Amino acid sequence: MKRMIIALALGTILSAPASAEFMLDSRFQDADGDLIADIPADAAEQVDPDTLIFAYTPVEDPAVYAEVWQEFLDHMSELTGKQVQFFPVQSNAAQIEAMRAGRLHIAGFNTGSNPLAVACAGFRPFAMMAAADGSFGYEMEIITYPDSGIDKVEDIKGKTLAFTAETSNSGFKAPSALLKAEFNMLPETDYSPAFSGAHDNSILGVANKDYDAAAIANSVKARMIDRDVVSEDQLKVVYTSQTFPTTGYGVAHNLTPELQEKIKEAFFSFDWAGTKLEQEFSKSGEAQFIPITFQEDWSVIRQIDEANGVSYTCG
Repeated sequence: MKRMIIALALGTILSAPASAEFMLDSRFQDADGDLIADIPADAAEQVDPDTLIFAYTPVEDPAVYAEVWQEFLDHMSELTGKQVQFFPVQSNAAQIEAMRAGRLHIAGFNTGSNPLAVACAGFRPFAMMAAADGSFGYEMEIITYPDSGIDKVEDIKGKTLAFTAETSNSGFKAPSALLKAEFNMLPETDYSPAFSGAHDNSILGVANKDYDAAAIANSVKARMIDRDVVSEDQLKVVYTSQTFPTTGYGVAHNLTPELQEKIKEAFFSFDWAGTKLEQEFSKSGEAQFIPITFQEDWSVIRQIDEANGVSYTCG
């Protein structure tokens, strides 16, 4: 029932007039109209670095994920003939800026920051994690702790609700839009917003009773529970959304076409069986990389942004 209510509310939001057409920064071209930056036609503008830098979205402890990704990066190194280095990032903004500045070549950008990375950093997403049967995605949950006095969303009025960052879909964009559309609840007026910086911070904050409630991605929660970072009985779910696409993986637009194809091959040829990547991401039901397109698979996220009046301003 809660999922149905969220879906209906989101349908209302998405029927609102779009505030602006999705546009790339002026430094990028999109001649084929697929909404992502074209590879530069001039070979002089293409890059073929000796060392490739990879960054995973700043969701949880970077030290943990450096080890989780190492076997995959070794596989990519073998296919491309290049060194591949894991780069820990502390924020979505830092990750986007690193690619925009040419310091980041391959990345997984979280759901909500994908459009900004595409528009401002020339990010070309092509893959996403999925279950063995090809299904994919996660849900936004609003969580609290037992005995918080919050049994339904309306009970958050007058209390503190933690978001992650303004670029996060499940950590800010979707919940804030849904709270407004379904419950006429506004930040500062009906609840006190706080920003934790990451999903794991929000989840730990609720478990430790630092926040009354939080909007989070349930895929992150599942992995944290599996690693015993938090226990299921420390948390209570009061809202569950429809399914959203998860982290999108891709490359900087100006890598040579040949290198971009090799990197894609690395994603789709990687054997997950017995790897630390499988060990970690199987906790949220993921078992493979599948092809995606930003134009189709991120349509709902762009619509949420439009409903929120988001503009992709590039510095």
